[in-house]
Amino acid sequence: MKFLHTSDWHIGKTLKGRNRLDEQRAVLGEIVRIARDGQFDAILVAGDLYETSAPSAAAQELVVRALMALRETGAEVLAIAGNHDHAATFEAYRPLLLAAGIQLTGDPRPVHDGGVVSFDARSTGERVNVAVLPFLSQRYAVRAAELLAGTPADNVGQYDQRVRDILEHLKSGFTPGAVNLVMAHLTVTGGTMGGGERAAQSIFEYHVPATAFGADPHYVALGHLHRRQSLPAPCPVHYSGSPFAVDFGEQDNTSVVLSVEVSPTTPAKITDIPLTAGRKLRTVHGTVAELTGRAAEFGEDYLRVYIREATRAGLREEIQEALPNALEIRIDPEFAAPVTTSGGDRAVADRSPGELFASYCAERTIEDKRVQALFARLHDEETSGV
Repeated sequence: MKFLHTSDWHIGKTLKGRNRLDEQRAVLGEIVRIARDGQFDAILVAGDLYETSAPSAAAQELVVRALMALRETGAEVLAIAGNHDHAATFEAYRPLLLAAGIQLTGDPRPVHDGGVVSFDARSTGERVNVAVLPFLSQRYAVRAAELLAGTPADNVGQYDQRVRDILEHLKSGFTPGAVNLVMAHLTVTGGTMGGGERAAQSIFEYHVPATAFGADPHYVALGHLHRRQSLPAPCPVHYSGSPFAVDFGEQDNTSVVLSVEVSPTTPAKITDIPLTAGRKLRTVHGTVAELTGRAAEFGEDYLRVYIREATRAGLREEIQEALPNALEIRIDPEFAAPVTTSGGDRAVADRSPGELFASYCAERTIEDKRVQALFARLHDEETSGV
């Protein structure tokens, strides 16, 4: 039987103020065509369908239409909430999408109440069990471990142990003679960041070892890290990565969806299927004359430009006129005059919230890294709506 694994669509994501909805529509259209041509038994969408917890109506319409188009291929469609999604909204729409044959899960659920989705593969008639685990925040991990695994909060270990307990509960829904899968949205220890993830919800205590899945699953379909990768584990553990470059930190990533062929008695065979619909992101360096002369080479790529000249009046306008897809324009550090505050530090406007808080701690001789880790996590939670 065959499964299609995709994740981290981030529909509604803008880049330096540029609306990318048309590009995202093209990417999802390409995924639908692959699904239609491949005759898959199921489509697994491993979280972060949206960029924000309060997506626009246009973004919601695009995602719903994509899910319905995937369902129209005849495949089972299963999707879970990631850390960018609003789990409660997913749960509110769950009955409606279920009526359309789409399994949408926002919160972790017990095995017999949606935690394991079971169906017979249309290609072979064999049983499939998919354990689904949406993203868990630190706070919700405690409650979910109590509800699903029956583990008292005062006896529950750190984040990874809570997730292990929940996975063990979900795997109790696996059955012999079936293909048993796990789909989750989380960080596996040792995974490589793609470049556009929310750091505080990807590192610090927010990770679990690949061994947490055990040897039982035939395949583990993961979302959250934007770079396509596999992790060494007793069973196949794979991230499909984002289907397009979310920001310039991901410009060198390869965008794919994964085709997984497996049976109850044979190992999973994973094939990368390249995606080409997304626009490329590119970082370029040069003088105004050099960059202007290369305009045709850049085509429709979105650009981050570093100008190798000293700043002068009208410089930005010249670049924008020659390169309309230049979304970020900076003076190359080698040619930039340092901008400092009266105290000699970089200007506040050039520093991230994390850097500003680290400076604040240093001024007050607070050297506990846990404080900065907590700040980063809370900042991400507040700005993401999670």
